[in-house]
Amino acid sequence: MKRNIKIHVNDSETVSGILQHPKDAWCIMVLAHGAGAGMDHSFLQLISTRLAKAGVATLRFNFLYMEKGGGRPDLPPVAQSVIRAAVAKAQEYTSKETLPIVGAGKSFGGRMFSQLMASDDAPGVSALVFFGFPLHAPGKPGKERGAHLAKVKVPMLFLQGSRDTLAQLDLIKEVVDELRKATIHVIKEGDHSFHVPKKSGMSDGQVLDDLVEFTTTWLRKKIT
Repeated sequence: MKRNIKIHVNDSETVSGILQHPKDAWCIMVLAHGAGAGMDHSFLQLISTRLAKAGVATLRFNFLYMEKGGGRPDLPPVAQSVIRAAVAKAQEYTSKETLPIVGAGKSFGGRMFSQLMASDDAPGVSALVFFGFPLHAPGKPGKERGAHLAKVKVPMLFLQGSRDTLAQLDLIKEVVDELRKATIHVIKEGDHSFHVPKKSGMSDGQVLDDLVEFTTTWLRKKIT
């Protein structure tokens, strides 16, 4: 089942969402988009379709700035209020099934989700999956943006490309090594969007399959 939905963020604002819910779903992933593209980005569409075939329902959504046409990303408190509303909507749709809820995000979306989960009033999410965690700005390596991750209490999976200019590989590995509940899976030659050169021997479709296979295997160990 695939359907378009509306998510009420507050009394005056709503954002669009897309729910993909296979009949054999064993968890639901609330999936936040990156800074430069909304929920209809091809990567999110393709990964959601593959996850559905593996029994993972997805609820992807727009942040408020993207719902209004794009531009500068929302400030963290605003972005996190949208994520909280999306998690509540996922709980509403799966209340009869009591499916575990997984938080996930591409780049900016993952970082906003992790900041929310590091807060004292984190929503009911069983695990976090990062499709390219943005550890630093391009050309400015550092680990400061990962400092809050130590406060996240649920298991975390970092899916990273080895050529990601927003997460130098040695630095993101150091961050993961310092966390108690974190796992990293590296796509060799992958960039921040998980594109790989022909010389890698893999196609973008094969990379997506790899991401989904590793993610679902990891989730079954962590939340079921």
